Order: sequence, then structure tokens, then C-alpha cells
Amino acid sequence: MSAPEPVAHVAVVVPVRDEEALLGRCLVALARARRELLARGGCTVDVVVVLDACRDASADVVARHGDVRVVTLDAGDVGAARRAGVRAALAAAPGDPARTWLAGTDADSEVRADWLVEHVRLADCGADVVVGTVHPDPADLTAAQWAAWRRTHVPGRPNGHVHGANLGVRASAYLRAGGFAPAAEHEDVDLVARLRATGARVVASDVVDVRTSGRPEGRTPGGYAGHLRTTLLRT
Repeated sequence: MSAPEPVAHVAVVVPVRDEEALLGRCLVALARARRELLARGGCTVDVVVVLDACRDASADVVARHGDVRVVTLDAGDVGAARRAGVRAALAAAPGDPARTWLAGTDADSEVRADWLVEHVRLADCGADVVVGTVHPDPADLTAAQWAAWRRTHVPGRPNGHVHGANLGVRASAYLRAGGFAPAAEHEDVDLVARLRATGARVVASDVVDVRTSGRPEGRTPGGYAGHLRTTLLRT
């Protein structure tokens, strides 16, 4: 197998639907991760926020943060929102799609400072897709719920579950797989299944772990909030 093309550009896509309470924290964390990657050198970074059917002050929150490009639509569909964000990101991306890395997170999530650095490192080591782990914000859980979650998650042993809050894919692989499809939920799982079918190399990692909201009611019927509601939050 030939060595992968080193990543030269990273595009981060964040779908937003009525997330004014948590969006600011998300964008501050992304700005920090962007600075870390830029300081390393060798990459440019673009952050695209997709305001989808927002009826709250999410747009005002975004306006207070620099270096963020905004896409607005009224689909009320997370798959369509991610697809629109990636389309806008690729339209502005320089050069070869094989050297562009698409990183996705959610508006209720907070990435680590080294999140983008680690995504690029894994890509440069040969990953076409990075399936990263997430953990619920302990502040949203009881002590018993947090303890229960920790018992089922062993550091260094990523479970391989797909989370839109922590997903990366080389743009050339994304395009071969057909990209995100419109879907009310599980658009991330669908994309990774199609990426696997094309022969893309999928790497599961908890090195790029992301903190996400531990709320039991999310913006889709299921998703991570639904998972917590039906399992952990019964503790």
C-alpha cells in the first residue's frame, strides 16, 4: 500500500439546531484546537457552522466568534445539514481532496485542544476514516450514572461506535462513498458503513476523545441522547 497523502487542509463541520446554550463552549474549544494545529504548521483550517432550522439565538452566538463560516438552511435534518456543510467546505478547500481532512463534531460537544492535531496524525499514518470516542459531560450526570458509564469504557480500548460528534474522513474517501445522506438521525453510521464498503481504512481511537452533552433529550429522536436515556440514565 502506498503512503497516504499528508493532510494539508482541515475543514471542521458543525451542524447546529437550537443550541444557543452550548454552542459558545463548542466554538471556543474548536478555536483552541484550530490554534494548536496551526501552530504545528503544514495545515490550513476552516470551520463551517451549519445553522439548520434554528429558532433561537444560535446565529447570535456564532456572530460573536471570528474565523467561522456560516451556512444557513431550513431542512431540520442533521444529515442534510452535515452534507451542506461539507459541500461548502469542499467548495472553498484548496488543492487535492486526498489532502483535505473533514472533521465533524456537534454543537453540544467540546473537543480537546489536541483534537485536530490527533486527527491529522492518524490520517497521516494511513487512516481514511477516524471513528473517535465520546464521553458524556459528568456535570450532566449523577455520581452513580458517571460511575456506571466509566465501568463500561476502558481507556485504550475504543469500542468503535460511530459518533457524529467525533468523526473524521479524508475528503477523497468521502466523495467516493457518496457523502452524508439526508437523515433525521444515524447519518454518521450510514456514512461509515458506505465508507467501509468502498474499502476505506477505518481507525477507531479514544486518543481524540470528545466531551458531549449528557442530556437525555437531544435534537433527534435517538442519537447519543437517546442512547443515554435508554441505558445509562436509568441508573
